[in-house]
Amino acid sequence: MATQPAGRDRRRGGPTAVVLAGFLLLAGCNAEPADGSGDGERPTPKPAATGTLEQLARKAGCDPNVQTDAAELRQANCTTDDGRYVLTTFATDRGLREWINEAEDYGGSYLVGRRWVAVGDPEVVAALRGRLGGTVETASPHHSGDSGGGGSEDGHSGHHKS
Repeated sequence: MATQPAGRDRRRGGPTAVVLAGFLLLAGCNAEPADGSGDGERPTPKPAATGTLEQLARKAGCDPNVQTDAAELRQANCTTDDGRYVLTTFATDRGLREWINEAEDYGGSYLVGRRWVAVGDPEVVAALRGRLGGTVETASPHHSGDSGGGGSEDGHSGHHKS
């Protein structure tokens, strides 16, 4: 039986779970660098785009299929020539950061802007960065296939950013 770790805010569980489910379906658990290079040198990114979910989707060349329309966040599935991704906007900067902190436990590639995030395969995220700007974040999954049942956090590696 899965339990929520102590100290987690249960009030955001519904929308966060919906967004995470969409992310997991589209992005999987891939933690490769989003730009495909390992040299560590990246050009200075253009400023991140701003706007509503629909405005950001239009800038990215997507006709958004809205899946979640809540006060805290709005989420849409998008498909472009570059691939499929999930685009999510947030009511607050804090809501965005809390969502990313939760989502990064599952690994993946994230393009992060001001109150928005796009989640998809590394190649898709890199292509979106050219249109939307933003910062690429990648994470390795922390979970194992066997969560045990002892309720102990011993051996948990903690949170690491790539």
